[in-house]
Amino acid sequence: MAERKDFCIECRKETEYILQKKAVVRNIRNKDYTFEITVAICTICGEEMSVPGIIDKNIQEFDEQYRKTEGLVSVDDIEKLMKIYRIGKTPLSLTLGFGEVTITRYLDGQIPSKEYSDVIKSALTSPVYMKQKLYENREKLTDAAYNKALEAANSLESLFSVSEKMLRVISYLFDKLEEVTPLMLQKLLYFIQGIYSALYGKAIFIDECRAWLHGPVYPEVYDLFKDFKYNPIDDARFALFEGNDDALTDDEKRVIDLVINTYGIYGGKTLEKVTHKELPWIESRKGYGDGVPSSVLIPKERMMKYYAEVNKRYGISTEEGLLTYIHDTLA
Repeated sequence: MAERKDFCIECRKETEYILQKKAVVRNIRNKDYTFEITVAICTICGEEMSVPGIIDKNIQEFDEQYRKTEGLVSVDDIEKLMKIYRIGKTPLSLTLGFGEVTITRYLDGQIPSKEYSDVIKSALTSPVYMKQKLYENREKLTDAAYNKALEAANSLESLFSVSEKMLRVISYLFDKLEEVTPLMLQKLLYFIQGIYSALYGKAIFIDECRAWLHGPVYPEVYDLFKDFKYNPIDDARFALFEGNDDALTDDEKRVIDLVINTYGIYGGKTLEKVTHKELPWIESRKGYGDGVPSSVLIPKERMMKYYAEVNKRYGISTEEGLLTYIHDTLA
């Protein structure tokens, strides 16, 4: 690590320093907020030092943490919105019903009101909402700006053909897991559906699961991530997922966490082996030989019945019971 040195006004000489976090309270609009900021500490006397760049970093930290606490969009969010819909600052302002220079001011660091922030957030997470705003403010836009943004919205709307609940579950999985491959994602969704339905007597999402060669697959989810050429999290369109997990119930989060902490410790190929030994996938493919069509359904009722029986034997409402079941299935 490069040596960090600067002038310490307490020691009256150049000393080494370390960077660490410090909690500070600031009052903004008659409300106290606790922020964690970076400070430089002299290794000799232990006092704070004013080093180059630290004030700018603190301003950035205050801004980011305040926006997060108040649920306000960031500059990065606005830039993603512009990229997703291929729209400039002024056209975006007019599309959303703001003044011409509003988005420009936000990009320069001005903090938006909660009302305007929510409008931006809705446009960022919903192609349908963005299309509505384009229609509402059509007369304010040039033909070129309108057509380009509308084309992007239509493309995204057709791409995101999965249910809203499925999007929420996927968003939650991505938030909790560091890395999720397409194969792993498909299997986790299947396990979540089966276990939730067994424990609560109903499906968590309406999307239909199919019995493909490599195990249970939700085709719409497959098509969705096939279009993401690189790591989904690095794609600007991934912003459409963010925040979707907010509306999950405690029971839904409990089951998803249960699956993450058990099945989530295995790779996609291992999870595929588990599904290949389970009756829902086996029975759905039975009778077709080698020519099983990709449209073969794994009925939700079959999944519920199977996992209800597993629950009677293993108690899969607990991590211990579920891990024992997985171990026995792979043995």
